[in-house]
Amino acid sequence: MRAAKRSNKYSARRTTLGGIPFDSKREAKRWAELFLLERAGEIADLRRQVPLMLEGRNGPLLTRTGRRMRLTVDFAYTDLASGLTIYEDAKGVPTRDYEVRRAVAAAQGIEVVEV
Repeated sequence: MRAAKRSNKYSARRTTLGGIPFDSKREAKRWAELFLLERAGEIADLRRQVPLMLEGRNGPLLTRTGRRMRLTVDFAYTDLASGLTIYEDAKGVPTRDYEVRRAVAAAQGIEVVEV
């Protein structure tokens, strides 16, 4: 028997672009845009699936199982015009867990841009 193909809770379609798998078409499209910007010399150091470790006042935040809590953003790059590191997440439907982690990251001074 074959296992039933699992669908995404929010109807996102997994997509492959240039041999790289993406969780959604939106994420793949944004990667293509950022890749072109990097080739044009407007951004540098383009990375995918970048983990940001979340810290509290008294040290690292931990999950219920004791592991360090993190927010994994879809893309990170350096904007050469401003010199700032930009963190982006391609979100269709933000979950409650994502909203909380994004707020903790904002309290640490890390701004995540949703595209």
